[in-house]
Amino acid sequence: MRSLHVQIFIALLLGAISGMLLGESVLHFAFLGTLFLKGLKMIIVPLIVTSIVSGVVGIGQVGHFGRLSAQTFTYYLSSSLLSIITGLVLVNAISPGKGAQLHLQAPPEQLAHSIAQFGDGPKAALERLLLDMVPDNVFRAMAEGQILPVIVFCFLLGFAIIRLSDPHQERLRGFFQSAFEAMMQLTHFIIRLAPIGIFALVAKVVGTTGLSVFIDLGLYALTVFAGLVVHAAIILPLVLYFVGGISPLALLRALTPALFTAFSTSSSSATLPVTIESLEQRAGVSNRTTSFVAPLGATINMDGTALFECVAALFIAQAYGVDLGFTQQFLVVLTALLASIGAAGIPMTGLVMLSIVLTSVGLPLEGIGLIIAVDRILDMFRTTVNVWSDSCGTALIARYQGEKLDITKH
Repeated sequence: MRSLHVQIFIALLLGAISGMLLGESVLHFAFLGTLFLKGLKMIIVPLIVTSIVSGVVGIGQVGHFGRLSAQTFTYYLSSSLLSIITGLVLVNAISPGKGAQLHLQAPPEQLAHSIAQFGDGPKAALERLLLDMVPDNVFRAMAEGQILPVIVFCFLLGFAIIRLSDPHQERLRGFFQSAFEAMMQLTHFIIRLAPIGIFALVAKVVGTTGLSVFIDLGLYALTVFAGLVVHAAIILPLVLYFVGGISPLALLRALTPALFTAFSTSSSSATLPVTIESLEQRAGVSNRTTSFVAPLGATINMDGTALFECVAALFIAQAYGVDLGFTQQFLVVLTALLASIGAAGIPMTGLVMLSIVLTSVGLPLEGIGLIIAVDRILDMFRTTVNVWSDSCGTALIARYQGEKLDITKH
């Protein structure tokens, strides 16, 4: 069977051809695209709940690392935030979605409500945002798709489980881990249907508007690529050099096998063995540090993916003709940051995470079907940036643990 990205590429081509040949007749099977998007919506809340709770409880098992844990989380949160801010600055400066003729449906009422609730000024909007982060009824928040309060609740629940004694902690940890594995299986199933959904979505757009829609996606792709380059080639090397006194070029040469593997596989998890070997054998990082920092980074540190989520969400908002204010953009940043921690490690992470970020600000998921048309090549670069950030963090933390790195010979 052909790999999923090949199937998606074929579906994209067939959808475009069908749209050109059949015109508006493709509307007869456009419901398949809607069905795929509904499947994505269906798994968002249970996936968030199970992945974040099980992840927080699992991380709690290694809490005795103390200083190492604190340094690791400080770096991962900081690097992810820097990458998101980079994307935020670029997407506002370039505005790839303004004037883009994507021919999306009219914005739903939910989006209008989301915009209206932030219209009282930054101070009032920020206060409302902070209040909304804590749900008064978590089940209602789940039912209404209020993602940010659900994420906050899941983190608090995870920390509460950590403080329980056995057998209660063991039972709850096992329950949420098993539920997460079940959700992973369901996610796999829905993602396997992506070629069908994308075929219908692309056919509908091309059949009603023509091929001009893909021209407007070019500027969006360039914006994402530019953000990844800035973060990987400027920001992270500056952090390495000035914070850790580490030569970025020397570390880059040492990590070459891992970065090439990340680019070709588009999987941080699949690259992890090569990353650990490169860090230990070619960069001189101890096994004590790599065995904790690198696997954790492959699980929760997704700089490239988080940057992509931010740019994509604002691109879709711009395409709808919606100017998101400071507080709304802050919500996008915060949700992308939290989602990058809680929803990592799943197949096609960017696609599922994007649906979470879009839902958090009331944006429709319709734009995902178009963005995925240029997503495969961007996914390869995103994964490479993810692994590069993990490696930079491991090297920095090793240096702060008092280790002497040996990377000059590579």
